[in-house]
Amino acid sequence: MIVKKSPAEIERMAAAGDILVRTHRLLEGKVRPGATTKELDEAAERFIRSQGAVPSFKGYRGFPGAICASPNHMVVHGIPGPYKLERGDVISIDIGVTYEGWVADAAITYALEPVTPIAEKLLTVTKESLLKAAGAARPGNRLGAVSNAVQSHVEANGLSVVRSLVGHGIGRDMHEDPQIPNFGPVSSGPKLEEGMVLAVEPMVTAGRHTVRMGDDHWAIYSQDGSLAAHFEFTIAVTASGPRILTPWHEHIGAAAA
Repeated sequence: MIVKKSPAEIERMAAAGDILVRTHRLLEGKVRPGATTKELDEAAERFIRSQGAVPSFKGYRGFPGAICASPNHMVVHGIPGPYKLERGDVISIDIGVTYEGWVADAAITYALEPVTPIAEKLLTVTKESLLKAAGAARPGNRLGAVSNAVQSHVEANGLSVVRSLVGHGIGRDMHEDPQIPNFGPVSSGPKLEEGMVLAVEPMVTAGRHTVRMGDDHWAIYSQDGSLAAHFEFTIAVTASGPRILTPWHEHIGAAAA
């Protein structure tokens, strides 16, 4: 069942989203060669808790980190640890924030320059696909309009949408209905209505779309070893159109291509 949110509840989610965006801004300055993903995780958790909020991922189904940190051909769900960032890396940082009982969720893939032309293209196209998907999150559209916006842009640029991973509804719980694939026809899925809140998250590879599970049973990698990118917004469907509750794109600089 899709749980719709009132305008007041959407404002509470926006407050969580504001903390989340400021956490990403903090980490943007720390994503540099030599930094470990554990250091990024610790900085994020300290900041989130200093704002009176809780890192949503920590302890979720046993996940040990406050963030997911997924470098290079790891698509999502990377456990922070000793991995040291290097020039040329790309790294997806996914953050969840729970504030006064409401959750926001957003991811950015950062580039540690200089990166290869294919990495630059991958990040640019994936981010563009998210912006196009956000524009489709309007009352009266089918959910498929959001999914198709990702697929059509990604595949037109010769890249692949990961098909076995999806976005999701969000609210008091991090994962609510509906599931949001990043592919499919415009006419598919439920009709979008005012008050729905969606975590839309294109996951894209520079190679084929198939993925594999890592030995830790959390990390998911591109099966062919190709680079991966992951960008995500929490978006409210409102009467006046889509409202991005985690507007990191308005604040994060060139580190996210």
